[in-house]
Amino acid sequence: MRPSSAVSTLLFFLSVLAGGLFGFVLFQTQHDPALFVLPLFGGVVLGAFLAASVKVVAQWERMIVLRLGRFQGVSEPGMRLIIPIFDTPIFVDIRVQTLDVQRQQAITQDNVPVLVNGVIFFRVTDAAAAAIKVQEYKLAIYRLAQASLRDVVGKLSLDELLSHQERLEAEIARAVEIAGRDWGLHVEAIKLEDIDVPEELKKMMSRQASSEREKRATIIKAEGDRVAATALSEAARTMAQSPGAMQLRVLQTLDGLGPSASNTVVLAVPLEVIESMRAYIAGHGGKLET
Repeated sequence: MRPSSAVSTLLFFLSVLAGGLFGFVLFQTQHDPALFVLPLFGGVVLGAFLAASVKVVAQWERMIVLRLGRFQGVSEPGMRLIIPIFDTPIFVDIRVQTLDVQRQQAITQDNVPVLVNGVIFFRVTDAAAAAIKVQEYKLAIYRLAQASLRDVVGKLSLDELLSHQERLEAEIARAVEIAGRDWGLHVEAIKLEDIDVPEELKKMMSRQASSEREKRATIIKAEGDRVAATALSEAARTMAQSPGAMQLRVLQTLDGLGPSASNTVVLAVPLEVIESMRAYIAGHGGKLET
């Protein structure tokens, strides 16, 4: 129930009550039924006139007054009086309003059909223009958002549409804002809720994404192998330059095997060492068995 309706109803009943009480007092003094009916009828007429004359404009709206069809002015919030029959009030909501842009099909620049839906946030900045220059400003901005959405989607490829959603929203909002400015409307934002592509294309995109992930994993593994090979090469160079480094590494390896009896350690002795031992033992009259 509008505030003006509540005030109008109250004024009507108060007028009728006042007319009835006045008629009752006259009837008690003169004992003439006509003296009761006439004040009561006058209270009804006065109440109807006051109810039609008093309008309450809420804080979130503006009232456009047309007098005999001509624009008279814009009334600010509060209680306002109009001339019944001659004045026509039009109430315009100036709060931020939302409209759902239903799902519709659009064709991207690379000829891919997509289904797009979203929501538009807007508000009225010029109540007179919104009431006079356009028949239904909500329907007008809704149709404008639909057309702008199709136009902007047609200028982008599918990859740009999926990866630059904020750019798409900004371009649609800018296009709607330019056209809606003459209607006294300001677009706060346009948000896309869903972008749907054909099922076959979804499968292809999924395979492409999987291949990209495998490619990155292979590159990372190859980079790790390269770093490991470089480190091993540096370690081998260091051991070659230090005669005791290899022996220390062998001892560390043996120590890391642990005391478990299940470990079998095989040491490979170079043939030069074996030949030296044979020569040593042969020189001392002994024999080396291998």
